Amino acid sequence: MKISLIICTYQRPIAISRLLESVRQQTVYPDQILVIDGSIDDETLVRFRESEIPNLHYYKVPEKDRGLTRQRNYGIERVDQEMDIVAFLDDDTILLENYFEEIIETYQKYPEAMGVGGYIINEVNWVKATEPQRDDLNHFYFDNYRRKESSRYKLRRRLNLIQKEPPGYYPDFGHGRSIGFLPPSGKIYQTETLMGGVSSFPYNVLQTHKFSEYFEGYGLYEDADFSLRLAKIGKLYVNAAAQLEHHHDASGRPNLYKYGKMVVRNGWYVWRVKNPKPLVKDQTKWYQITILLAAIRFLNIFTTKEKWQAFEETSGRVVGLFSLLWNKPRP
Repeated sequence: MKISLIICTYQRPIAISRLLESVRQQTVYPDQILVIDGSIDDETLVRFRESEIPNLHYYKVPEKDRGLTRQRNYGIERVDQEMDIVAFLDDDTILLENYFEEIIETYQKYPEAMGVGGYIINEVNWVKATEPQRDDLNHFYFDNYRRKESSRYKLRRRLNLIQKEPPGYYPDFGHGRSIGFLPPSGKIYQTETLMGGVSSFPYNVLQTHKFSEYFEGYGLYEDADFSLRLAKIGKLYVNAAAQLEHHHDASGRPNLYKYGKMVVRNGWYVWRVKNPKPLVKDQTKWYQITILLAAIRFLNIFTTKEKWQAFEETSGRVVGLFSLLWNKPRP
């Protein structure tokens, strides 16, 4: 199988350099690498316009094509026709050397797959646990592993606002556990959502399905929107053996007020992609959880050192919530 790698970047020349160095160490090297740069300066251009990295093609996009989903669509249009798979990676990730080998093996095992995601290994500390403790609020158990439960999930469990679906699936009231709650078992899991920055799709799927440009700029939850739409017509998988690290780079991220507003409005949009006509009980739960999460962030103003950041994000969440009364997004 021939694989094309698309890396959308914005103001992160150092981070993308680290990623591309890890790409060069792969056991299976991409047949095409497209760097799609939306930066407002030329630091990334200087590094990669005339790069000696094999198969790399650099594109500096015009202003009208800036933003994560627009840059992804821009890159898809420039994929060579003979490619079989198109992979997407965030510019602040670093691959283990067999990442693409594992991705390709997943498609060979599941040729019907509409998408395959990789697995981030450096964000959560998992331990093996053969016996799940049903009354243990301090840990989340899955497939003979456990991880510490966050305060928000502890509270949701106490208030009966937790989903029964496995990680990677959206309940009818939204607010499901992400694929980050899948353990490092090395197994392949079927899911309903993929993380866009560690994902891949057959090229023929991307010729007929595009990323929604509703998600302007930073593009929060754009991956959930895209994968949920694909999951309605096919199967998605996460291969926990296709491993990489994610080193969050603050460069290029929106301010926390905008982020808080996006959490609510984009979250509402994605929930309605999954469940266009929710029952009253599902609507009630979505709003209860959204208000609860905003309240927890508000309390961070008094319980953490980053008081101003907590205030900004809380303000964005509250404004986003009230904006739904008169201006709901249209999936």
